[in-house]
Amino acid sequence: MAQHDKVSLRHRLFEVLEEAAPGDRSSMWFDRFLITLITLNIAVVVLETVPSLHARFETQFLIFETISVLIFTVEYGLRIWVAPEHPALKRHGPVRGRIRYALSFGAIIDLLAFLPFYLAMFFGADLRVLRVLRLLRFLKLMRYSSALMTLQRVFYDERRALMASLLIMFGLLIISSTAIYHAERAAQPEAFGSIPAAMWWALATLTTVGYGDIVPMTLVGKMIGGVVMLFGLGMFALPLGIIAMGFSQEVNQRHFVVTRAMVARMPLFEDLDEREINRISRMMRARRYTVDETIIQTGDRHEELFFVAIGTVQAETEYGRIEVHDNDLFGEEAVLRTGAPIISAVAESNVHLMMLGANDARDLIRRHPELADALRQHHAELLAKARPEDDED
Repeated sequence: MAQHDKVSLRHRLFEVLEEAAPGDRSSMWFDRFLITLITLNIAVVVLETVPSLHARFETQFLIFETISVLIFTVEYGLRIWVAPEHPALKRHGPVRGRIRYALSFGAIIDLLAFLPFYLAMFFGADLRVLRVLRLLRFLKLMRYSSALMTLQRVFYDERRALMASLLIMFGLLIISSTAIYHAERAAQPEAFGSIPAAMWWALATLTTVGYGDIVPMTLVGKMIGGVVMLFGLGMFALPLGIIAMGFSQEVNQRHFVVTRAMVARMPLFEDLDEREINRISRMMRARRYTVDETIIQTGDRHEELFFVAIGTVQAETEYGRIEVHDNDLFGEEAVLRTGAPIISAVAESNVHLMMLGANDARDLIRRHPELADALRQHHAELLAKARPEDDED
């Protein structure tokens, strides 16, 4: 029993810290608290560099830093503890799962958020370089900013194209430096006496910064400079275009990402692998309903399996009324072609539904026959809870 309570507590902490269901207020307030704390930490790191403020509030800055470090340390420890609850890490077991999580980018950023404090304390000196690392706490905001997370995914997804553009940029730098070296070394040996020395001019020209501290004097050098400027315009347009296109595609796919997270939480699909969940997510249609809005009209024949992501639905069958809540489903009879049909369904609160077509659901059952038994059992349990209208009064 104690072990079960421990697992339940760990799962609940995982929901609060990592992947809460939509509408989880505890997770929402925890996220807001950490966002505020990180923002204040960045402000303090900046403000304490002002000599007058540092002299006046040195003690307050130190107290705030100590409290923040303790909070970040506890947060890091809890994230390591709940790591086995991550769907992608469950198959690795508690120990390997925690090790894999600790080596992830997010966990390393969380570690660097408080590690400089302990290093400075244990070394017994003010390690200024390590203290500057406190600004890495800004990167912790990536966990709570969908825009920053989207940008991170774009960089990762387009890493090969970006690497190719960097190689092109490096090649242009080498060619430009070599060309200007041969054109200007006799006229300006102090500025273009070697290819490494010429790289400063090539980099400033390719980036279109053009400091003007070093300029070609020969006709050939000026011609090379003009060509390098033109190449510079295209050089930066290439990676920016890659990032812009990737960002646009990621934003367009955001709906799929949200749906996949919701699908993964559904008990019916908890034993399916990630590939199958991705496939189901692509077949799902999402729709929101407001309070008292009709989902299934009386007399209509529906051909969907309905999953309630958020909210409560009141459905009517020949056995009476049933209520379907978060992470539950209804409409199995349309897929199984048996059982008491749903006569009508109305949103009892603001509802976010996901709908899987009956034909798609049957294809899924053909691949996973055990789902049919689960749907039949669920349908029977749902009808057992049905209340006749007379009992409502």
